[in-house]
Amino acid sequence: MALRITEIFHSLQGETRTVGIPTVFVRLTGCPLRCAWCDTAYAFSGGETMEIGAVIEQVAKWDCGYVTVTGGEPLAQAQCHDLLRELCDRDYRVSLETSGAMPLADVDGRVCIVMDLKAPASRESHRNRYENLEHLRRSDQLKFVIQDRGDYEWSAAQIRQRGLAGKVDEILFSPVHGELAPALLAQWILDDRLPVRMQIQLHKLLWNAEPGR
Repeated sequence: MALRITEIFHSLQGETRTVGIPTVFVRLTGCPLRCAWCDTAYAFSGGETMEIGAVIEQVAKWDCGYVTVTGGEPLAQAQCHDLLRELCDRDYRVSLETSGAMPLADVDGRVCIVMDLKAPASRESHRNRYENLEHLRRSDQLKFVIQDRGDYEWSAAQIRQRGLAGKVDEILFSPVHGELAPALLAQWILDDRLPVRMQIQLHKLLWNAEPGR
């Protein structure tokens, strides 16, 4: 069973509830979306074909308990589900970063899903599969990447209208790096008393790096 892999690397988790924790990242190649602010376009193509066993062997070299499977859009490769199961079977704490544009019903229940809802400025909001919300558990996480006030208002409306605060414990608001001042987003959240966690990409603060550091 093989996958197309862009990179496997060891770094600090830059986002989500495990921010700051050493993590092995497995970045799968390919994505059907083209978000306007995407910072991983290098993962759209290329990569290396690897058997799942070889991926597991490389992950094990870092002796690290946390693994994040990301992309691109990792679920664009059907074999991603096999990789997730294999990692969970080896007692890794596994998270999956997904755009939400692919079905989530078959994701292993041991995996922590971090699912985006794409806001309008991404130019891919029409790709949101809202039915995926029914497959999220309280332990999963829902992420909104916000570029401007319009994105913020849209995201806040999704939380209210879809009852998202009661669906998952963690709703993440992340400003587009270099586009929206973090302090401004923070103030909007405080003014509206939104039940969300604001996050800033830690790896970019530490190393001024794109994903892959």
